[in-house]
Amino acid sequence: MGTLQKQKDMSRRNFMALAGGAAGLAAMAAMGLPTGPKAYSANIPDIDIDSLTFVENKTDVLVVGSGMAGLLAAVKAHDAGAKVLMVSKGGLGTSGQTPFARGIFAYDPAAEKLSLDKFVAAVSRSALGTNNPVFTRQMARHSTARVRELKAWGFFDSPLYRDAFSKPIAERNITIMERIMLTHLIKENGRIAGAAGFSLDEAKVHFFTSKSVILCTGAGGFKPNGFPICDLTHDGTIMAYRIGAKVTGKEWNDGHPGQGENAAACFEGWHGVFARKPGITGVGVRHDLGVGLNYRAYMTGNPVVMSPPGKGGSNQVKGGPYVPDEFKRHGPPRGEQGPEKGPGPPECGPPGKGGAPPGMAGTLAGGSSAGMSIHKSEGLVPINDRCASTIPGLYAAGDALGSHLAGGIYTQIGSSLSGSAVQGAIAGEAASGYCRSVKKIEMSKAEKNRVKQEILAPLKREAGYSSAWVTQTLQGIMIPNFVLYIKKESLLKAALAYVEELRDHHVPMLRAADLHELRLSHETANMIVNAEMKLKASLMRKESRGSHFRLDYPDMDTQNWNAWINIYQGKDGRMKLEKQAFDSWPA
Repeated sequence: MGTLQKQKDMSRRNFMALAGGAAGLAAMAAMGLPTGPKAYSANIPDIDIDSLTFVENKTDVLVVGSGMAGLLAAVKAHDAGAKVLMVSKGGLGTSGQTPFARGIFAYDPAAEKLSLDKFVAAVSRSALGTNNPVFTRQMARHSTARVRELKAWGFFDSPLYRDAFSKPIAERNITIMERIMLTHLIKENGRIAGAAGFSLDEAKVHFFTSKSVILCTGAGGFKPNGFPICDLTHDGTIMAYRIGAKVTGKEWNDGHPGQGENAAACFEGWHGVFARKPGITGVGVRHDLGVGLNYRAYMTGNPVVMSPPGKGGSNQVKGGPYVPDEFKRHGPPRGEQGPEKGPGPPECGPPGKGGAPPGMAGTLAGGSSAGMSIHKSEGLVPINDRCASTIPGLYAAGDALGSHLAGGIYTQIGSSLSGSAVQGAIAGEAASGYCRSVKKIEMSKAEKNRVKQEILAPLKREAGYSSAWVTQTLQGIMIPNFVLYIKKESLLKAALAYVEELRDHHVPMLRAADLHELRLSHETANMIVNAEMKLKASLMRKESRGSHFRLDYPDMDTQNWNAWINIYQGKDGRMKLEKQAFDSWPA
């Protein structure tokens, strides 16, 4: 009997049950069978593929994601008259970045010293023109109304958000399906027709037929340590890209560092932030979390030790990312003391040691949010202020929408969470209205069969690469400071060559033995597409601005680069890039 035949006849689980513990591992090794994650090895399924069931679900509006944007999208779509179904890879209010956020911005025009026009103008100055003022203004205008609703649901009463989120969902009897990983959006006759994916706990593949889909799937990264985005891998963005949606904002970089000591200990590294109740932040425009720290580490070496500005000269390095004079800090960090209002926790939590914001004190380790852009700067390209994408019937909100609310830099504490709430509500109402114009949606049998094959492909491979090994390889390519943050053409091109090899050779051979590994396989494939997008957008933008810094183009170029970069899949399947002027909607 050949080795592959042995693998087909005996699963890893059955063999271990017969052979027992360490003896089983030794016996498997002697037979040439894999005993753990390896680069390339035979696949021994722990699941009977023939036992999988296929479940059909139908709704008007399908909300994908259950964070802040998903909550408001589901509530407002329901209140506007649509039948709503919410699907989440995690749990309601407990996954993604929403549980991490501890501050939400609220703009009260009757109480603020800064007018709405002046606030929007200040954000645009800090963002160096990279923000979309339509979404900046929209966030501020609707923020107080969303905060009032959240307060009525009990959002500010506990550091845990599930109970508060459950209240409006239960009151409206909105169906929510948790721990379902969607892998495909489905388009028929040029418009959205639904989605498909699989359960993480049951041997079920789900198809969701819907008149409209709202992606509230957040952003993602390369599963780095030290920042709570390890379960976010740009799934929504990549699903949308594959059916023709345009994507934006991939050259910008979130600059959150982690602690140098025990860098992977996210809970401890953020100094109790997860135990704090959320609070309301006030108006105060900033210029934060770009790549200044990364530049200093590049020029002076590690470790980087933070100290308040103005004490000694160790924090000053010649050159690097440009900061407008009015946003340069000349005193110690404000921590959680808002510039205009009284004490209130910032979006990312309470100050850390030494009075600095969390994760920004002591000895730091960079790359803790590697693979993620600035909140609201990346995601699906909007075609209007109603969160519609370039695919009819497909909407996005929160970090899944490339609204450029703050552009390529962080300008406002709490605006990300507030922006998610505001955009979720607007997308929900817009999607419900769109549904009234759609009489019937069908998925073709041929399309369903194609999607089934793609979902289950890693389970069916007799041999292949483990997603763990491919992910670790991708991290080694993308996370170095001199690739992702401090950029120059030669290294960007070198990294791109590696990523394209993973895309062309390794993704088609990803293997999975169970539902957990199936999830990892699809996540790894999504991260590789995201890496390609980030490298190509970084190569295209030949200037430095905000959180995009190039050593070979260190200056801002307003003549050629007052534009966002949009990415889409061409008819030949290749990735295409285009410019969109800052003051325009996509063509």
